Amino acid sequence: MADPHAAAAAEPPVQAPLLVQDQSRGNHLPPRRHEEEEDDEDPHLDQTLHKLEMFLSFLGFNQSTVLRTLLSWTAFVLIGVVLPVIVLELSDCSDCEQYQIKNFELDIVASQACLAAFSLLCLSHNLRKYGIRKFLFVDRYSGQMSRFRDEYIKQIKGSLRLLILWSLPCFVLKTVREVVRLVYIDRESRWLSVYILFSLVISWTYVSTISLSASTLFHLVCNLQVIHFDDYGKLLERETDVLVFIEEHIRLRYYLSKISHRFRIFLLLEFLVVTASQFITLFQITGYSGLVTVINGGDFAVSTIVQVVGISLCLHAATRISHRAQGIASIASKWHALMTCGSTGSASLRGSDNVGSKEPMNAFSSIHIDYSESDLESLEYVGMPTSTQLATYMSTYHKRQALVMYLQTNPGGITLYGWTVDRALINTIFFIELSLVTWVLGKTIVFSSS
Repeated sequence: MADPHAAAAAEPPVQAPLLVQDQSRGNHLPPRRHEEEEDDEDPHLDQTLHKLEMFLSFLGFNQSTVLRTLLSWTAFVLIGVVLPVIVLELSDCSDCEQYQIKNFELDIVASQACLAAFSLLCLSHNLRKYGIRKFLFVDRYSGQMSRFRDEYIKQIKGSLRLLILWSLPCFVLKTVREVVRLVYIDRESRWLSVYILFSLVISWTYVSTISLSASTLFHLVCNLQVIHFDDYGKLLERETDVLVFIEEHIRLRYYLSKISHRFRIFLLLEFLVVTASQFITLFQITGYSGLVTVINGGDFAVSTIVQVVGISLCLHAATRISHRAQGIASIASKWHALMTCGSTGSASLRGSDNVGSKEPMNAFSSIHIDYSESDLESLEYVGMPTSTQLATYMSTYHKRQALVMYLQTNPGGITLYGWTVDRALINTIFFIELSLVTWVLGKTIVFSSS
């Protein structure tokens, strides 16, 4: 017969929720509730994620193997850099400078290639390291996948539609601009003109889609976190344990910090490339002595639209999740105030069952008054709180107060090396950019007094 003491000793020790670790990486993960079970298998969500992964693989973001990495960067160099440079060299003519300025075209190719290269480098590294599920954080809530599945699928499909919505108008503008320039520039061979047209459009579409896809992915990751922050606000209606609220917020803040860490290099590089590209555009246009028209300088406008759309998607997503995280403290303060005001008086002290309930008992309804007796006799029916009930009520109040103070001092959000990406940071960036643009214009534009 087996020794029960030996069997008990052979069992592994149970870890506390706050000390649960990810054995594959050794990092301390936020606590998980004991009733949560692994439930990541979902055919509908798997199919949606598979389609997204195939689309990213087509653009070269899937660099999980050495062969995929070589093919991805080879295609990028050939289509995004070599092809447009060769086409611009072949189409260069001294008699059509009013319709095509070579320096303008090369600067645009360089800025777009740099932005796409940084996007491809940062996003492919994260996808290779974490995979599509962990990258999007859609497998982190074990046991709750069925509840968030429809919202996950909706957000993923919405992000793909958003990418198409912004890519298609830019593609149309680029194609119209190249067709118009093809009409004005006379070349010896019409087939050469058609080849130049298709080559420039294909190259531009490829690099622009890569940069916009990276911004859309960041937008998607932030929108998926918005789902959980909205659910956290509803958690106040379902739960009464303050410790559950704190553990849930610790988990949310943990994954916001992971998102900030994974995307901070991408966001900084995108901002720097877009800023440098705009300055190059200003220097080129203001330093050019000839006439700048839509035909010879139209690519500046099209490329600027793509860059501004990409950085706007990133900033909008970051500020949305940051303000949603900061708004949790306001929701908790409102909940604390309603619970405190709704549970005051003798009603909240009649028993521990009423303390912290979702719909606290009305203080007046808990007082039994028999109007057939005198006023002095009716007071005998009022339940007076005991010291134990008073201590329980005050303990619950202090727990709620501690939760509110914790949320107010730990707002969370998307950060860049300590700077929270919110409206205040956007305003700062805007005025810095405006000051730099004004300085560049002041150095390049000179008004003659004569």
